[in-house]
Amino acid sequence: MSNGNDDSTSGGGLDGLFGGQRVMAILRGMPAATTVGLATRAWDLGVTAVEIPARDPGSMAVLRAAVAAGAERGLPVGAGTVITTEQVRAVAEAGAAFTVAPGFDPEVMAASEAAGMPHLPGVATPTDVQAVLKAGARWVKAFPASVLGADWIKAVRAPFPDLRIVATGGVDAHNAQAFLDAGASMVAVGSALADSDQIPRLAELV
Repeated sequence: MSNGNDDSTSGGGLDGLFGGQRVMAILRGMPAATTVGLATRAWDLGVTAVEIPARDPGSMAVLRAAVAAGAERGLPVGAGTVITTEQVRAVAEAGAAFTVAPGFDPEVMAASEAAGMPHLPGVATPTDVQAVLKAGARWVKAFPASVLGADWIKAVRAPFPDLRIVATGGVDAHNAQAFLDAGASMVAVGSALADSDQIPRLAELV
C-alpha cells in the first residue's frame, strides 16, 4: 500500500493538504448554504482544513457544494465517515481531496489513495496504530478523543514518536489546547461549531 497520508519530499499527502494547520472544521448535518457559510467563515479566519461527512445522498450534495466553494479559493475539502470502497468512489466523483474514517480498514485506505485522496483512519488502541503504520501511513484520527483523553495522546506518542494525531470527537474551544499540548498535531471540531463563538476562538489556535 502507498503511504499517501504520510510525509513526502514533495510535500504531498496529508502533510501537504493540512499545511501545518492545527484545527480542522467538521461541518456535519447542515444544509448546503449553512455549511458553505460556515466553511467560508472558517477559511476567512485561517482554518483551511474542512471535512464534510458524506454518509447519504443529502450529505453528498453538501459535500459537492463545499468542494465548489473551496475550489474558488484554491482550498481542498475532505469527506468524512468514509467506511466503504463505494463511498470512496462517490466522494472522489464529488471532488473530495482526502477521506476520513472512524476506524481503520486497509481496503478503504488503499482505494482512497488509489483515487488520489490521502486517507485519515480512526484509531483507539496501540494495536490500531501499529496496523496503520504497517500499512505505510502515520497520520491517524484519535477517536473518540473525549473518551480517550489528552493523556492517551501523550502516552501513545511515547512508543510512536513519528505518529501524527488528529484528536476528534468531543473536542471544542475549551479543551482543544489540552490535546495539542499533549502532542496532537491537529484537533477536529464538529458539533461545537453550532456555537457561533467557537470558530473564532479555535482560529486563535491556528
